[in-house]
Amino acid sequence: MISGIITKVAGPLVIAEGMRSANMFDVVRVSRQRLIGEIIEMHGDKASIQVYEETSGLGPGEVVESTGVPLSVELGPGLIGAIYDGIQRPLNEIMKVAGNNLTRGVEVPSLDHRKKWHFSPAVKAGDRVQAGDVIGTVQETNAVLHKIMVPHKMGGTVKKIQEGDFTVDETVAVLEQDGQTKEITMAVKWPVRIGRPYKRKLSPDILLTTGQRTIDTLFPIAKGGVAAVPGPFGSGKTVVQHQLAKWAAADIIVYIGCGERGNEMTDVLNEFPELKDPRTGNSLMERTVLIANTSDMPVAAREASIYTGITIAEYFRDMGYTVALMADSTSRWAEALREMSGRLEEMPGEEGYPAYLGSRLAQFYERAGRVIVSGSDEREGALSVIGAVSPPGGDISEPVSQATLRIVKVFWGLDANLAYRRHFPAINWLTSYSLYTDQLTKWFEENASPDFMTLRGRLMSLLQDEAELQEIVNLVGMDALSAGDRLKLETARSIREDYLHQNAFDETDTYTSLKKQVLMMRAILLCYDMSGEALQKGADIEQLMKIPVRERIGRFKYEAEDKIDEEFASITAILSQEIEDVLERSED
Repeated sequence: MISGIITKVAGPLVIAEGMRSANMFDVVRVSRQRLIGEIIEMHGDKASIQVYEETSGLGPGEVVESTGVPLSVELGPGLIGAIYDGIQRPLNEIMKVAGNNLTRGVEVPSLDHRKKWHFSPAVKAGDRVQAGDVIGTVQETNAVLHKIMVPHKMGGTVKKIQEGDFTVDETVAVLEQDGQTKEITMAVKWPVRIGRPYKRKLSPDILLTTGQRTIDTLFPIAKGGVAAVPGPFGSGKTVVQHQLAKWAAADIIVYIGCGERGNEMTDVLNEFPELKDPRTGNSLMERTVLIANTSDMPVAAREASIYTGITIAEYFRDMGYTVALMADSTSRWAEALREMSGRLEEMPGEEGYPAYLGSRLAQFYERAGRVIVSGSDEREGALSVIGAVSPPGGDISEPVSQATLRIVKVFWGLDANLAYRRHFPAINWLTSYSLYTDQLTKWFEENASPDFMTLRGRLMSLLQDEAELQEIVNLVGMDALSAGDRLKLETARSIREDYLHQNAFDETDTYTSLKKQVLMMRAILLCYDMSGEALQKGADIEQLMKIPVRERIGRFKYEAEDKIDEEFASITAILSQEIEDVLERSED
């Protein structure tokens, strides 16, 4: 055991001497209280340590012990449904040991080492296996079949494997390679700063369906894609992430509350167990891992929470699952980097953030992707990352937002004005974008509708035209517009209010299938096209804007999925009749 002596304490930063034999990123135990920390800088025998717990009361002369291993997470059955802090300590277990106050230095295993899980073998004695191969399964929850894989850099012939009930520490299989035997347990450890290996990365050309019309239609995210959700306080970042957690086509959800206020994280902890999983009808927690690292926890632990979360997500990706990771929010993580950088007396970059802010963000986001995972079979897994950004005052020109935008491919820009007008999700259609659209064109044409991209293009075009026309209206009033332009404004209003506005609390409107999205777009554009033709034939614009079927089109989003074809046919028939009636009245 390598031990040193503390020479300086500056908030979460501790400097210790006598650590020459220690390595970068080793986990250390600081003082008699055994606070957990990590070496982040070495100069000779001096180690700079970021401590993941409160350091008040520490002073020079106290002992620091290195464990000799990097900061790692424990991976195995028992992760699903767990609520961890930023360094993977289970908060429920800590509460049993320490009560409601999170005491310093408390040591609790990340997984339950006493609980027995039923292991079902997937291979038999004599089979040859390699790293990443599934050797057995554990039914962890109703929704998740936990696959036990051969650990990294191991392989060989299965000498012994048996079905039965085991703890995560007990041997479930024995491998033999080159005359040596290796025992496999259900739990493995993995260093959080190193991405888990895979065979190869695949192109992001499959949609991650979310059921949110603004996202799926206008600004889609691919499976294995990365997206940023920047927005000021109160603009609905958390609601967007909750909706994605519930409805995105992902098998596993990893939600990281990184430095958010305690009351926001409390909402998540209260709401997630009550959210019904639309796939199984049970609690959403049956396929969710929560990492609750609030703003009143030590600053340094924010950085660890991001890495802890993505390592757990990669583990489930390696089983062949589609995983969605929500990080709320990366701004708080960046603030932690800024504080540690300042205490290390590094040369500051823009607004005091470290010069390496962009590369740290990139290292995190690039661990996403749709991949062929390690193993002898061609198993595909995907990890999509959605990071919320909380720029002060909603100003996305600040360094964290700008560094994030250079990395991510989807930008869902939340707008305080839209939120103030009760338009949710408050994603601004004029500033947001998705760079996956071209790659997803073929997928949309094959899985949604051959004319999906045409319909989407027309919607975007009408919304942009509306923004230009609105400036004219603000200057000279509505009367200055031609009948055609007034029709454009009315159609754009319908797109905004009837299509893009979505009620997360309405049982029907909270999720919209791609088929329904196509029919809704067709209904709005059919009304626009037929009204335009009627205008050219001399119809009165005032009467066209008052036809009752417009109300029916607006209510289409509240139609149940099994009645949408019938409703669309009905709208089409009524629309033709009502426009004919308007034309007849205009001729009279």
